[in-house]
Amino acid sequence: MKPDQTPSRFHLWFPDIFEFKGGIQVYSAFLLQALQQISPAWDYDVFLKHDTRATLQIPVLPGTRFHFAGRWPLPFRTLVYGLQLWGWGLLGRPHLVITTHLNFSVVAYWLNRMIGTPYWAVAHGVEAWNIRRPGLRVALRHADRILAVSNYTRDRLLQEQHLDPDRVLLLPNTFDADRFQPGPRPPTLLQRYGLTATQPIILTVARLDASERYKGYDQILQALPRIRAQIPTVRYILAGKGNDRPRIEQMITALDLQDCVTLTGFVPDQELADHYNLCDVFAMPSQGEGFGIVYLEALACGKPTIGGNQDGAIDALAGGELGVLVDPNDVATLAQILIQVLEKTYPHPLMYQPVALRQRVIELFGFEHFQQTLAKLLQTIL
Repeated sequence: MKPDQTPSRFHLWFPDIFEFKGGIQVYSAFLLQALQQISPAWDYDVFLKHDTRATLQIPVLPGTRFHFAGRWPLPFRTLVYGLQLWGWGLLGRPHLVITTHLNFSVVAYWLNRMIGTPYWAVAHGVEAWNIRRPGLRVALRHADRILAVSNYTRDRLLQEQHLDPDRVLLLPNTFDADRFQPGPRPPTLLQRYGLTATQPIILTVARLDASERYKGYDQILQALPRIRAQIPTVRYILAGKGNDRPRIEQMITALDLQDCVTLTGFVPDQELADHYNLCDVFAMPSQGEGFGIVYLEALACGKPTIGGNQDGAIDALAGGELGVLVDPNDVATLAQILIQVLEKTYPHPLMYQPVALRQRVIELFGFEHFQQTLAKLLQTIL
């Protein structure tokens, strides 16, 4: 860019990144950081639907402008946020809009029709499937780029929405390799959950929401009686909170697993790595996951990892190179594989080499690789 030129401008439309941590939020924060490292001379306006303020947790360039709609009551927030995107779009005339939630692309479509602003949208998982809203379907068909986090999400979008394959590209999830590293079992968690230092432990980290039962924790609960028959001291740690907890507790009682399962409730960010290091195997045999950042975090802690063979876990586990892919509906096989992994007899040598496993997941999904992939995608814009 020549010194006398006005800097180009990105408008980034995110649900939130500061006050809630979910898959879309983590992805959005990494996207912002990668963009600013690739193009530090650009101007950045970041529009956040649910956040009320910025925190110091996410490093950003000086001069980054944040626009918050989270201060508005929830019944009015969508309208206010939409008007905010529209008004600032017309006023600022950005060179590119990137939205990390497909629903926001409807506004981007009309902004494009009005002033020609190109727009990209990110497709993660369930929000991208079985779309019926006519306005959203039109917006997706006219997007300059759709970035899918996995081949599974991309394939479903192409099949269901009949999009141009050349416009639907891959930008998989990434993770913070500095935060997630192999370590000993934390004594504080052993004491908190009444565990011994050598007890076999299975871990799942997931929202316990009735809409997200596809995560596969039901299947692990159903498999536990068979696992206990061979490994009596096994313990299942199910980390997360949500409105599905009462049903899960009833299921635990019905299966007589009260002394075998621990429901941790909410786990703060600063304790996540400790929970991964608590377990012998991380298991989330899902069948509707767009990708699953938790797989990468567990792998970075050097943990053997099990995912489903029907969704984005296939990408996260690199087609089985990084872990085991199982049929989520085959409880008997799931139980057998968990027994083998806990006994270190499952034939997958890399899973039992924490340092090598960590290095490989960084090579495939580390932030540097994420940034390089994004830079290639941006070449036509820059």
